[in-house]
Amino acid sequence: MKRVLILSPYPFGTAGSQRFRYEQYLDILESNNIHYKHQSFLDENTWKILYKPGNGLKKISGILNGFLRRFWQLLRLSPYDFIFIHREAAPIGPPVFEWIIAKLWNKKVIYDFDDAIWLENTTETNLIASIIKFPQKVGWICRWSYKASVGNQYLAEYASKHAKNVFINPTTIDTENLHYPNSYQNTKTVIGWTGTHSTLKYLEMVKKILINLKKKYDFEVRIIADKEPHSFIKDIEFKAWDKETEIEDLNQIDIGIMPLTDDIWAKGKCGFKALQYMALEKPVLASPVGVNTQIVDEGKSGFLCISEEDWKSNLQKLLESKSLRQEMGKYGRSKVIQEYSVSSNSNNFLSLFQ
Repeated sequence: MKRVLILSPYPFGTAGSQRFRYEQYLDILESNNIHYKHQSFLDENTWKILYKPGNGLKKISGILNGFLRRFWQLLRLSPYDFIFIHREAAPIGPPVFEWIIAKLWNKKVIYDFDDAIWLENTTETNLIASIIKFPQKVGWICRWSYKASVGNQYLAEYASKHAKNVFINPTTIDTENLHYPNSYQNTKTVIGWTGTHSTLKYLEMVKKILINLKKKYDFEVRIIADKEPHSFIKDIEFKAWDKETEIEDLNQIDIGIMPLTDDIWAKGKCGFKALQYMALEKPVLASPVGVNTQIVDEGKSGFLCISEEDWKSNLQKLLESKSLRQEMGKYGRSKVIQEYSVSSNSNNFLSLFQ
């Protein structure tokens, strides 16, 4: 029997990166006699208010409590064979906890991340946060880790500069119990996008194209996110992201889009939007950035769009042909099952704990 302590930034079941990087494998760990304990830095109450305005004192209190929980846990590491750290043990400051775990306790650290989190992803709204997050700690944690678990080749190339044992552990989809297509029929074709407030900016890339296409075609644009894009095109249908209705909401789109800018931050992304669309038999239009070029097979599961003309012409093809949408959707789901599903990646994930 092996014991694993999982340290994550967010409460269980709340963050996509956690749910699709490791949470959906927890039953598989247990069935293989690998027992786990999960501890998040943020508690439920702090998580609920973290990205909302106000409540400054409650946020500070929640973060201080997170540090206290971590220090308390440091005194109780003896039973664990592995310490699985997703992204970071603490969201701000240098990697003190990771150093204590790896160097003083001499524990085997499995360090898992799915974004280029060593970069300063700075915007006007997160300038201070970007500074205090101390992104350079990623290389140090990789260096101290027993194994580094990353989502794609681009991340693996970075991790390999610091870590001895690097495993590509792709972000995967549970195609058996969660992501399953249904036969929902829309009255008009729906072009859909899903994501968080931090990625809404990418929709600006297709804004003008969608406006022009609406002059010729009768379709709906549906945005599923944690924040409504007020500056986007008119007449969109906004659906607040909800874990309980996530799959149902995604099943009600006909075409999934994933525009990205070609920069070093976007190259670190693991193509999760595309995988979700494909798992639910939706054709995908995506920017050919990073792992998207491996996930989307051009002309089979969707289209890789570089120019505005690419986006326009390929959207037209899919808007005009239901049969093409269905054909691409079936191909896409088949590829996800074979290469990016929980079942296809289970042995790879379990190998992290050997």
